[in-house]
Amino acid sequence: VQLQASGGGWVQVGDSLRVSCAVSGRTSNWHSMGWFRQAPGKEREWVGGIILSIDTASYADSVKGRFTISSDDVKSALYLQMNSLKPEDTAVYYCAARLRRGYGDIYYSRPQEYDYWGQGTLVTVSS
Repeated sequence: VQLQASGGGWVQVGDSLRVSCAVSGRTSNWHSMGWFRQAPGKEREWVGGIILSIDTASYADSVKGRFTISSDDVKSALYLQMNSLKPEDTAVYYCAARLRRGYGDIYYSRPQEYDYWGQGTLVTVSS
């Protein structure tokens, strides 16, 4: 299984940017995917996630209403559409996947709850 994030870059305040996560390998046993970010000197934080069986996403309060997570029909790619970007959104963005364990539609927000990680893509928002 491989996850590869791409699409980061340098943007200005208020701009939009979409980052992508290419997925290869078996995904039929995955429960959910998520986006995390890590700013310099800070801990990795959950941005949002999507439960694959119901194709429904949830978001951190800091990005709610500005960011949207989606996936393609065959779960070969995960996207993070970021609008109205702010300087505090500057971070390395990571995609991650969690294997299915039992049943339940729960959003997992801690890094240690995820099994696979992409390498990250840097988003810089300049004021």
